[in-house]
Amino acid sequence: MFDKKILKSSSFDVKTILVGNISAGGTGKTPHIEYLIRLLKPEYKLATLSRGYGRKSSGFLLANDNSTAKDIGDEPLQFHHKFSEIQVAVDAKRVSGIIELMSQEDSPEIVLLDDAFQHRQLKAGLSILLMDVNSPFYSDFMLPTGNLREFSGGKKRADAIVVTKCSPSMSRSEKEEITTRINAPETPIFFSQIDYALPEPLTEFASVSFEKSARIVLVTGIANPKPLLNHLSKFDKKIEHLKYADHHPFSTKEVNTIIDSYGKEANSVVLTTEKDAMRLRDFQEFKGIPLFYIPIQVAIQEREEEFKKLIKNYVTEN
Repeated sequence: MFDKKILKSSSFDVKTILVGNISAGGTGKTPHIEYLIRLLKPEYKLATLSRGYGRKSSGFLLANDNSTAKDIGDEPLQFHHKFSEIQVAVDAKRVSGIIELMSQEDSPEIVLLDDAFQHRQLKAGLSILLMDVNSPFYSDFMLPTGNLREFSGGKKRADAIVVTKCSPSMSRSEKEEITTRINAPETPIFFSQIDYALPEPLTEFASVSFEKSARIVLVTGIANPKPLLNHLSKFDKKIEHLKYADHHPFSTKEVNTIIDSYGKEANSVVLTTEKDAMRLRDFQEFKGIPLFYIPIQVAIQEREEEFKKLIKNYVTEN
């Protein structure tokens, strides 16, 4: 109905950049939003606008220093903790969310829309579609048979496509094959990889450091932990993986299960993702437990300057 103009999409004078996907689950939207934040925040006033998946609140909310994952969701809370100088907002209705943001006294110059590719009530100024290299939409089917939120023809709405979670050693011929199978000759296609930093402590503790530990209790509540497991396999450590669903709301009982797993063997640490850390950080049960999270960033492979130019050309055009 949107395609046939029966239902109308709203657009705004403020610059809006959308990062989304066709597939359900994780394609790496959060680190790609953070990439855009790092690229643009030195020159522009930014805001992020997300649904706030898993939050217990409703309507429009702006993050503040007292916000929790239950208030605004884990990913927006991560944005707020890492980039306190930008506005971080949540609203399931993206159109009303932008209206609220623009009514603020210090309104943003650019709004980064997290996961709104199917939110057709809003027509973003620039749409970036992500595709996980491990789950390409051209080989998938619609829910519930497959994992697609919409037919792959939706790729035509994208101004750029980024193939995510690629190996740093991916060959040019592999990229050419993927580009051919995406079959979007009018759309620039880029490839990105995940870069993992060294784990950082989330709690104060007096026992083992991550570097000197022999065993990791890995706690994940993300859509696809496989790339993280592949990365951790490079360390010479025993790994026990406690896997939960994406955005899982941890309970005290589950936290105690994690701590019990940690206590099974000496010289152990608990490791989680940045996103999961937002939901685990307030549990007092972790006091004295060596709890770490692993920061990540994305890097655009090969044609990064072209990707940056695409973004900057949009934000500077009249």
